[in-house]
Amino acid sequence: MRTPALVMLGLLSARGSLAQDAPADPNLWLEDVTGERALDWVRAQNAITQKELEASPDFKPIHDRLLAIYDSKERIPYVSKRGDYYYNFWRDAQHTRGIWRRTSPEEYRKSEPAWETVLDLDALAAGEKENWVWKGASVRYPDYTRALVSLSRGGADADVVREFDLSAKAFVSDGFVLPESKLKVAWRDRDSIYVATNFGENTMTDSGYPRIVKLWLRGTPLDQAAVVFEGQKADVAVNALVSDEPGFHREFIERSITFYTSENYLVDGGKLVRLEIPADSTCDSFRDQLTVTLRTDWTVGGRTYPAGALLAIAWDKFLAGGRDFAVLFHPGPRVALDAVSGTRHHLIVNELDNVRNRLYVLTPEADMSWSRVALPAPEFGTTAVTAVERESDDYFMTATDFLTPSSLYVGTVGTPGQTLLKQLPAYFPADGLEVTQHEAVSKDGTRIPYFEVARKGLAADGSAPTLLTGYGGFEISMTPYYSGGVGAAWLERGGVYVLANIRGGGEFGPAWHQAAVKEKRQHTYDDFIAVAEDLVKRQVTTPKHLGIMGGSNGGLLMGVMLTQRPDLFGAVVCQVPLLDMRRYSHLLAGASWMGEYGDPDIPAEWAYISKYSPYQNTRADVKYPRVLFLTSTRDDRVHPGHARKMAARLEEEHHDVLYYENIEGGHSAGANNKEQAYFFALSYTFLLNQLR
Repeated sequence: MRTPALVMLGLLSARGSLAQDAPADPNLWLEDVTGERALDWVRAQNAITQKELEASPDFKPIHDRLLAIYDSKERIPYVSKRGDYYYNFWRDAQHTRGIWRRTSPEEYRKSEPAWETVLDLDALAAGEKENWVWKGASVRYPDYTRALVSLSRGGADADVVREFDLSAKAFVSDGFVLPESKLKVAWRDRDSIYVATNFGENTMTDSGYPRIVKLWLRGTPLDQAAVVFEGQKADVAVNALVSDEPGFHREFIERSITFYTSENYLVDGGKLVRLEIPADSTCDSFRDQLTVTLRTDWTVGGRTYPAGALLAIAWDKFLAGGRDFAVLFHPGPRVALDAVSGTRHHLIVNELDNVRNRLYVLTPEADMSWSRVALPAPEFGTTAVTAVERESDDYFMTATDFLTPSSLYVGTVGTPGQTLLKQLPAYFPADGLEVTQHEAVSKDGTRIPYFEVARKGLAADGSAPTLLTGYGGFEISMTPYYSGGVGAAWLERGGVYVLANIRGGGEFGPAWHQAAVKEKRQHTYDDFIAVAEDLVKRQVTTPKHLGIMGGSNGGLLMGVMLTQRPDLFGAVVCQVPLLDMRRYSHLLAGASWMGEYGDPDIPAEWAYISKYSPYQNTRADVKYPRVLFLTSTRDDRVHPGHARKMAARLEEEHHDVLYYENIEGGHSAGANNKEQAYFFALSYTFLLNQLR
């Protein structure tokens, strides 16, 4: 039951000290996140960066434009249906921290719906004198009268959870309340919840996630909650999940052993039944069916099912020992499963064919077969589909691409067509721009696709300021999307925008990701270099006009590009990055990512990690392009020490760097729209200054 919430989540790690630190790192003091000496260094660096970039004539127009886009009331208010209402969380200039609000489905169809405020975070923060940031709410099924609301201080990943009465629109004074921690909660029924949190000493994993799940009954102290499952300290995390559909209620425990392997248990009559499926697969429940998505080939029941396949089998048949799965999705060389969403009676499958979406509906039949019908969708760009609710066959569909404002539709499986509900306005003029798809050839001969957004008839003279971005990790696919920020801050100013589909992502299924895991990580970097070289070869740009930007794992990518190919780029923006791969597994959530990068404390694995780790590969005698590092003090996912230490080391080697650290926002770079606008205004201003 692998959940998206586990992707790159972070907690304080307590793995201990390194045994192989030689020589000693002179910048370790910068890992003291809130230490006064470290923060004094941060403030001094911020002042230098702010003075330079805010003085640029580009900064204020970009900042004001971005803030207007982020605060625009014409944005699509995406909703979740819970009972009779559509719920939405909304931020704008009048609601800096945001409001949780609701409306009826009928009202939502109007151009300007009437919204009812359920919770005002600005008022709550002012009254409690806390910088609360919204982290979501789990609404209880099937009555939808109570919610478990998650709040974060300053945008950190650690949450405070409080029970909320949706009828009274107030917190429940004697309800479920959990103190700040990296945690997971799930409603079991009206008066009990599953809780995985910090229960005290020795209850967290080495990665900093909870390792114990308890069942907490209403009206009893948390410390009396019954232990349901206890994982090992070396695990990544344990978690409880509840699947509720009309007529189908199932409870699960997931023990994440590594980032990509887990044990899954069905809670059956209070007993745990382990699901005998591959450790690296993921599973889910749809009506009376167990679904399994494979990451590697699986031979069982006399058949071999391929990596990337989606399988299904009736629960009662599986629990009785049956292993004759129906194959709901079969992958191809350039066709991969993107997503699956279940309505009341159907599964909607979304596949990627050469990084372009295709949809179809699967329906279980009485004879245990599955029928398949194509689901028509808009012709352009990236398409995503999610069920509106558990009780109907309605679905939401979003369609977007780089130049077409995103649209939100609603449809019903079995009924032709979709109804347009909302559409973004055009935040930048797209006339004269075009999107093209190209391929570069990587070092080992693999063909790497990439998207390019540029002026039609762009002169092949190498003069265009070009921004190349990518991610290349954790099986996350990078697909076309509409960004008012990219358009207003970059495309409108004559820039070319390029998105690379490098290995490590999920664009072509598990194999595309696994081709760049651990000792094969260099493939990710070779792919990105190949795309950059192809842009130069095609005379779209030249190195002095070519900039790159990425964050988190993409920030690591930026650091590697800086140190491996400084000759290929004119500017680097490195956001909330991993950079010290010698110590990453000892910082915050780093231990949970060893399935992706490897364990630097194992000499054989450090041997390949050390070849690309940016912090260990800087040189004083190399001319690097100018780089801007951006991170956040409150980021408890990727430690700000990575960016701090890298900037300090480059300065020690007399390289030209800029550094900015947001004292508040978390890993997403901002606790509110204003902080995000500032963060990205610095980024785009820097790029324009360096590349034009």
